[in-house]
Amino acid sequence: MFMSKTVSKESLAEKTRIYIDAHPSIKDCVAKGLINYSSLARMIMKDLGLDNEEAVMIACRRYAGKLNVTTDHELSILRILKDSRLEMRTKTCIVTAKNDWTVLHKMDNLFKDLWNENSIMQVVQSASAVTIIADRMLKDRIMDTVGRFNIIKVRENLVEIAVKSPEKIVDTSGVIAYLITNLSDAGINIEETVSCHTDTIFIVGEDDMIDAYSVLTKCIQSAEITAKE
Repeated sequence: MFMSKTVSKESLAEKTRIYIDAHPSIKDCVAKGLINYSSLARMIMKDLGLDNEEAVMIACRRYAGKLNVTTDHELSILRILKDSRLEMRTKTCIVTAKNDWTVLHKMDNLFKDLWNENSIMQVVQSASAVTIIADRMLKDRIMDTVGRFNIIKVRENLVEIAVKSPEKIVDTSGVIAYLITNLSDAGINIEETVSCHTDTIFIVGEDDMIDAYSVLTKCIQSAEITAKE
């Protein structure tokens, strides 16, 4: 009987931790001590079908104690952002092609040509596709190069917003997640995102251009105020 109760308590604590981890806004408030544990416990009980409010509250408080140790992590993110800047490039397109060795082979000469022309193009390869982000003027050229029969999808009327950060971003986790969360909370759909060394690139629709740029600007401005050395 004693072993059964122990396993039950451990299971409840684990379920509580998983629930908090799955809700970033709640987790952030728990870590900063900005939560009403009684209300949180009742919410967890309702969503998970639990019936021991006191045990859930204890599990929340214990997990909060562990999270409090890592609250300075957000400050590390803000210190990166306060020294970041934005660059925006309009008239961008995305060409998605099959992930085939012939596609990559055909892209080789195009890369060389664009390098000589000082044109910028990002290529991301996955198991199923090759995604090419480039200036809209290059769309037909890219499609002709890889072969139109290899094209899966073409997206136009896009804008590229690059967050250019200091070198420390390479060793600081959570910066991209922080920015994506802020964009998502504003209802902005991210068409693609690419991380290249110290640059974090977001591709959004032209309709979201102003809002996305505004959100990212506020992230940097807030970091400049909050993360003063």
